[in-house]
Amino acid sequence: MRKITRRTLLAASAAFAVTPALAQPAKVMTLVVPFPPGGSTDALARLLQAHLQTRLGRTVLVENKSGAAGSLGAAQVAKSAPDGNTFLVTFDSHAVIPAILEKPQLDVEKDLMPVFLVGTAPYVIAANASRPFKTFADVIAASKAKPGSIQYASVGIGTLGHLAMTMLAKQAGVDITHVPYRGGGPAMNDVLGGHVDLIAGSAALITAQLGPNLRPLLQLGRERLPSLKDTQTSMEAGFPDSETLAWWGVFAPTGTQSDVVDSMAKSVKEILSEPAIAAQLRDTQQMSLLLADGKDFGTFFAKQVSIWGKVVRENNIKA
Repeated sequence: MRKITRRTLLAASAAFAVTPALAQPAKVMTLVVPFPPGGSTDALARLLQAHLQTRLGRTVLVENKSGAAGSLGAAQVAKSAPDGNTFLVTFDSHAVIPAILEKPQLDVEKDLMPVFLVGTAPYVIAANASRPFKTFADVIAASKAKPGSIQYASVGIGTLGHLAMTMLAKQAGVDITHVPYRGGGPAMNDVLGGHVDLIAGSAALITAQLGPNLRPLLQLGRERLPSLKDTQTSMEAGFPDSETLAWWGVFAPTGTQSDVVDSMAKSVKEILSEPAIAAQLRDTQQMSLLLADGKDFGTFFAKQVSIWGKVVRENNIKA
């Protein structure tokens, strides 16, 4: 029989103290999407969720926290512990929060830190095919002939579709009536049904519905998309300063350690660099993948905040 000594008792006690801690599972990682389920941001978050779980060997959840132009979900992440367990997966309207809301619940540039910029896609303007418009120049001519007679749908007040059309109409010197909707589905349904003349939406929203009832008129990127090779860009149509891009990115609460941020960015980049996944994003979202780290994303984001904040203020747009 083995003699029990003071040394063996201490060793056993140490093992007992350490083992439960080692056996504890890692905390759940939550990806907060500040919009309802079903949109492009939700789809991106769920794609990342599945692959992060496999890669990290831990539970990853997607939580949809919509409301107040996406600021409710963003504020939830901003107020979370900066421990690498909570991230925000969001969309271009995030840059408009400080200008469009009178009292936002967070400072988007101070309370959150950029982790990763996934990619961009141009906004597109399209018309119900029963309307006589073949180009955006036709829309301008009709608007000049009868101001306010042309209506366009967007997915909400202060969204980039709304702001882009506001900017284009101002540059063209015309009055085009805005009809805001709560989301892309309702907006597209009314355009396809002929209740509204035009729609300004992301390339993913527009290209999915092109056909007998919907005609593309203008794309707001610098280069033509392969799927819209016969549709003018805004630059080609005479609007040199009108680039409007949808974008998708990941943020963390400010104060999150740099190694944690770098690790998350590395994981997301490796996932989205896989050929099948990259092709899926290009096909479904018409996305140009940038796969940029936090520093480059921060520069890009600050520019977006500046550009769209100016449009909101100059045109007195209120949520």
